[in-house]
Amino acid sequence: MIPLPRDFLTRPIAHRALHDRASGRPENSRAAVRAAVTAGYGIEIDLQLSADGRAMVFHDYDLGRLTVARGPVRQRSAAELGAIRLTDANDGIPTLEEVLEIVGGRVPLLVEIKDQDGALGPDVGPLEKATAHALTGYTGPVALMSFNPYAVAAMAELLPDMPRGLTTCDFNATDWSLVPEATRARLRGIPDAGRVGASFISHHWADLSADPVAAMQDKGLAVLCWTIRTPEEEATARRIAQNVTFEGYLPSLPA
Repeated sequence: MIPLPRDFLTRPIAHRALHDRASGRPENSRAAVRAAVTAGYGIEIDLQLSADGRAMVFHDYDLGRLTVARGPVRQRSAAELGAIRLTDANDGIPTLEEVLEIVGGRVPLLVEIKDQDGALGPDVGPLEKATAHALTGYTGPVALMSFNPYAVAAMAELLPDMPRGLTTCDFNATDWSLVPEATRARLRGIPDAGRVGASFISHHWADLSADPVAAMQDKGLAVLCWTIRTPEEEATARRIAQNVTFEGYLPSLPA
């Protein structure tokens, strides 16, 4: 278990960076990353895989919600994705390397590896390898996480000295309709934390009172949470969680 650096527990983490589309800073964009660094917040980003095996900073599997294009991210090269303009921005989808250069170790970076299996199963590997390649030589504070424990296990082999954790929730049928019920029921209990060497979980804030969360705390894991959207939600979450991932408002920074 590689412990999280202190800043991951004390500095609020901007969900998909400090995004605000009305200000020209869509989620996971270079502008949103720069804004978070300037403000002094930690940053959470998401990774998807390009057709040519690069780790791209983008949340969705499809381009439609967030760009002027349509179709799966995985069918475009990194150069093609970089040329596709993000909606309400002046530039395209960044690579992980580009985001690392912007951050430059100044704030903690929480990296979520999006599930590439489709059902949180074992069909992983290329995105994890691309992530490890991009992070090689980066000396700033980074922690890795995924809803898919197989992805976290892969990162444990590729970057064994980097903190890693599990993104977790209640895995309800509505939000996780493509995942078999048996898998969802199993993951609800967070059974893989020890196997993958997790030092933290990032759990859905409205489900923080669940017994498996308390069990993780009892085992010494840090508890982060997602996604907080108001000061009132933050106050509730902090009764259990040590830190919050936020969007839509500006939480207080440590003195």
